[in-house]
Amino acid sequence: MEIEEKVLGRFLPWWARHGGLAQFHRPAGAAGYLAGWIMGRRSSNVARNRWAAELLDVRPAGRVLELGCGPGVAVAALAARASRGLVVGVDHSPVVLSQARRRNRAAVRAGRVRLVCSPVENLSLDEEAFDAALAVNTVGMWPEPAARLRELGRLLRPGGRIALVSQPRCPSATAAAAAEELTGLLAEAGFEDFRTGTLDLDPPVVCVLAHVAKLGS
Repeated sequence: MEIEEKVLGRFLPWWARHGGLAQFHRPAGAAGYLAGWIMGRRSSNVARNRWAAELLDVRPAGRVLELGCGPGVAVAALAARASRGLVVGVDHSPVVLSQARRRNRAAVRAGRVRLVCSPVENLSLDEEAFDAALAVNTVGMWPEPAARLRELGRLLRPGGRIALVSQPRCPSATAAAAAEELTGLLAEAGFEDFRTGTLDLDPPVVCVLAHVAKLGS
């Protein structure tokens, strides 16, 4: 694993300079498959997704929705917790969804994981209300993110939880600024009870958790 990380550390800057960065936003074709493989194997990405799943505190019978699930790392972590529940992963890329399906093969066969190919702005789910929702490093790519979050809030039960995760990599960006931006979007979308956590990676990762307002509150 250490050798693999060193190889990725040398490869990723070169790939980014040659247009590979776009494949992490919209994976397609062979290059998109490679991007998905990296997202599913890079230790910092795996740590970030598992940390976010842990913060959501999913119960064994929980119903969880992840938007932008990529190759299914967080889906697997969520499904391990929701052992009698359901995890629905959504992504707009068939390439990475195929990787997510393989990574969660047993849970998909058992009906505990469902994977949906859809852009977030056209999402249509015929499901009961979810207990929790997760989005890791994807909100910044959504069109009209506050509107999307309002739609997401309607898919959650009253009091349901949401976790938005960001690992800003631009030189001028900070985890504190990312947390402030995510909190503002969630507040605009009608969420409440905000809590922020930080994971000590390079660069740092921030997670903002919030709740849908309970009935009568």
